[in-house]
Amino acid sequence: MKRASYAQRGPVPQDLIEAVSCAVPALAAGQALIEVLAAPINPSDVLTITGQYGVLPPLPAIGGNEGVGRVAALGPGTAGPPVGQTVLLPVGCGSWSTHVVAEAKRLMPLPNDADPKQLAMMTVNPPTALLMLREFVDLQAGDWVIQNAANSGVGSYLMQIAASRGLKTVNIVRRDTAVAGVQAEGGDVVLVDGDHLAKRVAEATGGAKVRLGIDAVGGAATDRLASCLAEGGVLVNYGMMSGEPCQVSPANFVFRDVTLRGFWLAKWFRSATPAQQMEVFGDIAQRIASGALHTRIAATFTVDEIKQAVALAAAGERDGKVLIVP
Repeated sequence: MKRASYAQRGPVPQDLIEAVSCAVPALAAGQALIEVLAAPINPSDVLTITGQYGVLPPLPAIGGNEGVGRVAALGPGTAGPPVGQTVLLPVGCGSWSTHVVAEAKRLMPLPNDADPKQLAMMTVNPPTALLMLREFVDLQAGDWVIQNAANSGVGSYLMQIAASRGLKTVNIVRRDTAVAGVQAEGGDVVLVDGDHLAKRVAEATGGAKVRLGIDAVGGAATDRLASCLAEGGVLVNYGMMSGEPCQVSPANFVFRDVTLRGFWLAKWFRSATPAQQMEVFGDIAQRIASGALHTRIAATFTVDEIKQAVALAAAGERDGKVLIVP
């Protein structure tokens, strides 16, 4: 078996990670050997290698936080999903690998006939989008939501989930070349970030009251989104693509009563009950299996090509997600 391993952290993640070979371990009772089918590279994975993420694993570490696989073998006397069953990999298992060993009881069966590449991305981005849409503001059909980084994985899922609830989206991107892709995915309004954003949003929505904003960029982009919200609106930050802390003017806080909140899926995992987690993942799995929820894939790589894969994922100028497909 092969794994993508790194033993130190630094600013150039592709220089730190490499494919290493190791023997397939013998399985103990209760364990399952899973052949990895697909595993994405998320921004949080890159930040983990560079040392900038909120939780860092001890070194040396295996890259990859989510993915799907097929049960290849079960340990002696082990009950669990049968050999050949597609399963969701446990979070944080080091999914940039050809094989993963996990506790069989932690494996969630998934539809065998669904696209494994789409299923591989269901642990992080879809629940982030779904929960940000429902945990902060009580939105009703016809309401507007604004988000930046709309061409990202979370942005794509958020548009689709919002549309399924009858919500309308204003989608902000950072470059002209991203506009067409977001429009093709069903964004109701797509604009390029920059000066006079609030005025342009008001013109595009007919002056609609936008009560929820979703920010993945930080820096001055946070304040531009805040200025687009209705009085008393809520702005939720879940990322820092600009590399800068969130900036919000006193005018938006004091005179317009805008609230800035943060969302981190790992924290939600810690507080959610198993039943709550199963409800969210069951909903997402059903949407993906039916084809109602999907996202763009920019490129796929093997574990041996991990350096090229991480370099592309870290670059940012791409259209869709980068996947490891062993």
